[in-house]
Amino acid sequence: MSEHNTNDHKNHDHGYGHYILIWFALLILTGLTVAVAGIDFGNLTIITALAIASLKSFLVLKVFMHLEVEKRVFTVFVYTSLFFLTVSLILLFSDYSFLQG
Repeated sequence: MSEHNTNDHKNHDHGYGHYILIWFALLILTGLTVAVAGIDFGNLTIITALAIASLKSFLVLKVFMHLEVEKRVFTVFVYTSLFFLTVSLILLFSDYSFLQG
């Protein structure tokens, strides 16, 4: 008989209610993104929209893509790529704001 380690998926089985709650949160954040797009915050409009998009992507990664139960190496790769994406966006917007000023 083969040994099957069931401890890897222990306490990671969420019910439908958990997914529906996250889905509603994503819907609310999408509505907030649309509302922010219609309001002129000046330079903060893009930063606010990117912050909301980052929160939505975090929820999708952690819950729907089950990143919380993946192996540590995979999680490190995802967070490293997100870090370099953030650095690239910061450099892009700082360069763009320097050219505008």
